[in-house]
Amino acid sequence: MPTIPHVVRHSLKNILFPTDFRPASSVALALALALARTYGSTLLLAHAMSPEPHRQLITDRLAAPDDRLREDARHKLSNFTRSLGATSFKGLLEQGDLEAVIPSIIHDHDVDLVVLGTHGRRGVSKLMVGSDAERIYRSASCPVFTVGSGVHSSVDWKLNRILCPVAVAEDSEPVLHYALALAEESQAELVGLQAIPLVPWQHHAVVQERSRCALESLMPADAQDGCKPEYLVRWEHPVEAIRQTSSASPT
Repeated sequence: MPTIPHVVRHSLKNILFPTDFRPASSVALALALALARTYGSTLLLAHAMSPEPHRQLITDRLAAPDDRLREDARHKLSNFTRSLGATSFKGLLEQGDLEAVIPSIIHDHDVDLVVLGTHGRRGVSKLMVGSDAERIYRSASCPVFTVGSGVHSSVDWKLNRILCPVAVAEDSEPVLHYALALAEESQAELVGLQAIPLVPWQHHAVVQERSRCALESLMPADAQDGCKPEYLVRWEHPVEAIRQTSSASPT
């Protein structure tokens, strides 16, 4: 894989924050707000209501059930935005399946990044499976930043260390590009990680040095001054390697 020639600053004009109003959304909001302040972005807070069911003709003058649901969602969205302070934001209330709503918002509002909270009930290895987060992740045409339920919310949230797992044999340039740009903008340290399971212990030293050099060769020369990259090789399964590395050194 060729070296990334140089670090290009990403312009995050519009950040999309889908919310279901549950606690996981509130935790992720701190990160979305921090990124919006750093990049001077407009924060788009969006809630997708379930598709409108087929209704029978209403003959009385009572409010339709879907009208009450929309009003309730609008009220919740209004309450949710009260914590945004001076941040530039827009509230979006849409109706439809996530697979259709999210791509539509991304296209119509020129979204550069999606930030969303995940409940993570089934561990890191199945964090996205079968969840709304997976549906958003699969349908989005821009980067998606997920925030797990174990993250502590903070008003002064800041990126200090960024862990970027890569597979040298695959095309890791897009993810490295975004990780480098985030690290540069936040003056954070970047940790490049490669997980290589099932390597006999007697070959660890040779494989580790070879992999470290391969990781280092991917980084542009100007990254050395900005984000202070370091390179790690671990012998666990990738999921376990990420968990162990992030636990040992908070990122």
